[in-house]
Amino acid sequence: MRFAFGGIHIECSTYSRIRTRFDEFRVFTGERLAAAPEFSFLRSYPHQFSPTLYARAVPGGAVERSAYDTFKNQFIQSLKQLLPLDGLYLPMHGALYVDGMQDAEGDWISSAREVVGEECLISASYDLHGNLSRRVVDNLDMLTAYRTAPHIDVEQTMRRACELLVHCATKQIRPTMVWVSIPVLLPGERTSTEDQPAKDLYAQLPAINSRSGVLDASLLVGYVWADEPRATASAVLTGTDPAVLEEEAVRLGREYWNAREDFKFGVPVGSIAELIDQAQWLTTQPVILADSGDNPTGGGVGDRAEVLEALLSRHFSNALVAGIADLPATELCYQHAPGARLPLRIGGTLDPQGSRPIEVEAEILFLLAAEGRERRAVIKVDGVTVVLTASRCPFHNIKDFTALGLHPANFKLLAVKSGYLSPELAPLARPALMALSDGAIPQDLESLPPNRLRPPTFPFDRSFAWQPSAVVSARSPRDTQ
Repeated sequence: MRFAFGGIHIECSTYSRIRTRFDEFRVFTGERLAAAPEFSFLRSYPHQFSPTLYARAVPGGAVERSAYDTFKNQFIQSLKQLLPLDGLYLPMHGALYVDGMQDAEGDWISSAREVVGEECLISASYDLHGNLSRRVVDNLDMLTAYRTAPHIDVEQTMRRACELLVHCATKQIRPTMVWVSIPVLLPGERTSTEDQPAKDLYAQLPAINSRSGVLDASLLVGYVWADEPRATASAVLTGTDPAVLEEEAVRLGREYWNAREDFKFGVPVGSIAELIDQAQWLTTQPVILADSGDNPTGGGVGDRAEVLEALLSRHFSNALVAGIADLPATELCYQHAPGARLPLRIGGTLDPQGSRPIEVEAEILFLLAAEGRERRAVIKVDGVTVVLTASRCPFHNIKDFTALGLHPANFKLLAVKSGYLSPELAPLARPALMALSDGAIPQDLESLPPNRLRPPTFPFDRSFAWQPSAVVSARSPRDTQ
């Protein structure tokens, strides 16, 4: 049988003032996409999965329309060249936002449906922080989402989406998909699957999956920093027994709604100043401080220097700030050699309207052997080590530090631009603290601008009643509608 795969994957804050440009995406096509490590599992199937286009970027602001159009047109042209197809796999995120467009995933998926036709099955994998719409649901045959946050089941989810696709195509099954939109929208830091009540809610999914007539059960918490009508939590089930699918989707929706007041932060939170003051008195290390409002993996800009400023004002010794996106400061460091001292202006280069720079005297400790966007400069300002980066990027994995000659455990305090900590950093924290800092993705939802497009949704609105109602995909067999 003939299958194809490709898509676009990014999370976009509609409250960010910056835009995600074409050159910020990693774009894979043809043989380069076929050989990409994250898709190597496709070679284990006894069917051909042909590559189209896959574009992926660090989460950020809205994608420039010209970039989106370029990616979509290339994807569509590649898809046309592969026809006819038995199935199409779309590895998506679910929180894409494009300038001047609502429901960008709906546009991408419906455009793919127009090309492949009604007989071709389409399966998608989503981040659990993705948002669904009727347009998405009505153009898919099956969808599955991550079941962990932090995300440790990315490959398992992608495999699940493809196994569903191959199973239904080879068995000639036209599945039913049922969706319940839940008017609750909370940040990932309050809905981690390692904490209650999300932990128990997600623990139900394997048992639901094992029910006769169910092929997949997914629960999405949605993406909160998007003022779009589709921004909600969702329960979505795929299978062959419409009654069971609707029963379970409605039950999941009701349980999520009933738990809406119980979602809390999984670590101590406070202002930057409060948490740094607390860290100074702790005798353990490393204390890991998450600068949540400026977290680039959630859509934050990544150029804010408030944590560094607070550490310097307190004369904090043996701290590491990783990292601050500042191309001019990084490039200036590369004009000198390690050991040199120079004045630097750090911060506020990507979003000068939302952030302010600080002036420092720095010593260059290390320059990564790299070019362009991959450059990283390690500097020392008084008792604080700082990583400057030429582009927006996270520091979530140990290798991100060791590549720069740094070891998190050697520092009294490590500040990272993150929300909940990554699976590699979390076990090191002694303890983990999260700053409710400013930025494009603040945890303080009341600080967001008034919503214009989102319907009544908890916690933005609290004065409405709700009962779950199931929507059956238009692609489902006629007798299930």
